[in-house]
Amino acid sequence: MNNSFGKKLKECREAKSFSQSELARQLNTNHSIIGKYERNEVKPTIDVVKKLANILDTTVGYLLGETKDRDLLKDPAMLKRLNEIKQMNEEDKSHILHVIDGFINSVKFKNIATL
Repeated sequence: MNNSFGKKLKECREAKSFSQSELARQLNTNHSIIGKYERNEVKPTIDVVKKLANILDTTVGYLLGETKDRDLLKDPAMLKRLNEIKQMNEEDKSHILHVIDGFINSVKFKNIATL
Protein backbone atom coordinates (compact mmCIF):
# COMPACT_ATOMS: atom_id res chain seq x y z
CA MET A 1 0.00 0.00 0.00
CA ASN A 2 1.71 3.15 -1.29
CA ASN A 3 -0.03 5.74 0.86
CA SER A 4 -0.06 3.73 4.06
CA PHE A 5 0.39 5.36 7.42
CA GLY A 6 3.53 3.28 7.97
CA LYS A 7 5.14 4.37 4.72
CA LYS A 8 4.39 8.03 5.41
CA LEU A 9 5.66 7.74 8.97
CA LYS A 10 8.92 6.17 7.80
CA GLU A 11 9.32 8.80 5.07
CA CYS A 12 8.84 11.64 7.55
CA ARG A 13 11.12 10.02 10.14
CA GLU A 14 13.88 9.59 7.57
CA ALA A 15 13.40 13.14 6.27
CA LYS A 16 14.22 14.34 9.81
CA SER A 17 17.17 11.88 9.95
CA PHE A 18 15.71 10.20 13.02
CA SER A 19 16.34 6.57 13.82
CA GLN A 20 13.40 4.55 15.08
CA SER A 21 15.02 4.72 18.52
CA GLU A 22 15.32 8.51 18.42
CA LEU A 23 11.71 8.92 17.35
CA ALA A 24 10.61 6.49 20.06
CA ARG A 25 12.59 8.44 22.66
CA GLN A 26 10.90 11.69 21.65
CA LEU A 27 7.53 9.94 21.71
CA ASN A 28 8.39 8.40 25.10
CA THR A 29 7.87 4.82 23.90
CA ASN A 30 9.89 1.76 22.87
CA HIS A 31 11.63 1.75 19.49
CA SER A 32 9.95 -1.56 18.57
CA ILE A 33 6.56 0.16 18.44
CA ILE A 34 7.85 2.59 15.80
CA GLY A 35 8.82 -0.38 13.63
CA LYS A 36 5.37 -1.89 14.13
CA TYR A 37 3.75 1.40 13.12
CA GLU A 38 5.95 1.59 10.02
CA ARG A 39 5.09 -1.99 9.03
CA ASN A 40 1.40 -1.25 9.65
CA GLU A 41 1.27 -4.04 12.23
CA VAL A 42 -0.11 -1.71 14.90
CA LYS A 43 -2.28 1.38 14.47
CA PRO A 44 -1.52 4.29 16.81
CA THR A 45 -4.18 6.24 18.65
CA ILE A 46 -5.10 9.66 17.29
CA ASP A 47 -3.23 11.26 20.23
CA VAL A 48 -0.07 9.40 19.19
CA VAL A 49 -0.57 10.45 15.56
CA LYS A 50 -0.85 14.08 16.70
CA LYS A 51 2.38 13.76 18.69
CA LEU A 52 4.14 12.09 15.74
CA ALA A 53 3.00 14.86 13.39
CA ASN A 54 4.32 17.48 15.79
CA ILE A 55 7.67 15.74 16.30
CA LEU A 56 8.10 15.11 12.58
CA ASP A 57 7.01 18.63 11.59
CA THR A 58 4.13 17.45 9.41
CA THR A 59 0.37 17.20 9.70
CA VAL A 60 -2.00 14.50 10.91
CA GLY A 61 -3.70 14.76 7.52
CA TYR A 62 -0.48 13.88 5.73
CA LEU A 63 0.26 10.91 7.98
CA LEU A 64 -3.28 9.62 7.55
CA GLY A 65 -3.16 9.98 3.77
CA GLU A 66 -5.65 12.84 3.52
CA THR A 67 -3.17 15.03 1.65
CA LYS A 68 -0.07 14.45 -0.46
CA ASP A 69 1.71 17.54 0.86
CA ARG A 70 3.59 17.17 4.14
CA ASP A 71 3.44 20.90 4.82
CA LEU A 72 -0.10 21.60 3.68
CA LEU A 73 -2.00 23.73 6.17
CA LYS A 74 1.01 24.38 8.37
CA ASP A 75 1.11 28.04 7.32
CA PRO A 76 -0.58 29.94 10.20
CA ALA A 77 -1.68 32.79 7.93
CA MET A 78 -3.41 30.38 5.54
CA LEU A 79 -5.02 28.50 8.43
CA LYS A 80 -6.31 31.78 9.85
CA ARG A 81 -7.85 32.70 6.50
CA LEU A 82 -9.43 29.27 6.06
CA ASN A 83 -10.91 29.43 9.56
CA GLU A 84 -12.34 32.87 8.85
CA ILE A 85 -13.92 31.64 5.62
CA LYS A 86 -15.33 28.61 7.42
CA GLN A 87 -17.14 30.87 9.90
CA MET A 88 -18.98 32.74 7.13
CA ASN A 89 -22.51 32.03 6.00
CA GLU A 90 -22.83 29.80 2.93
CA GLU A 91 -23.55 32.63 0.49
CA ASP A 92 -20.51 34.71 1.54
CA LYS A 93 -18.34 31.60 1.60
CA SER A 94 -19.47 30.71 -1.93
CA HIS A 95 -18.65 34.21 -3.21
CA ILE A 96 -15.20 34.23 -1.66
CA LEU A 97 -14.36 30.76 -2.98
CA HIS A 98 -15.57 31.83 -6.44
CA VAL A 99 -13.21 34.83 -6.37
CA ILE A 100 -10.31 32.66 -5.15
CA ASP A 101 -11.00 30.12 -7.93
CA GLY A 102 -10.93 32.99 -10.44
CA PHE A 103 -7.54 34.18 -9.20
CA ILE A 104 -6.13 30.63 -9.21
CA ASN A 105 -7.32 30.06 -12.80
CA SER A 106 -5.88 33.44 -13.84
CA VAL A 107 -2.47 32.57 -12.41
CA LYS A 108 -2.55 29.11 -14.04
CA PHE A 109 -3.46 30.67 -17.39
CA LYS A 110 -0.71 33.29 -17.04
CA ASN A 111 1.84 30.55 -16.26
CA ILE A 112 0.74 28.48 -19.27
CA ALA A 113 0.89 31.53 -21.53
CA THR A 114 4.51 32.24 -20.54
CA LEU A 115 5.74 28.73 -21.40
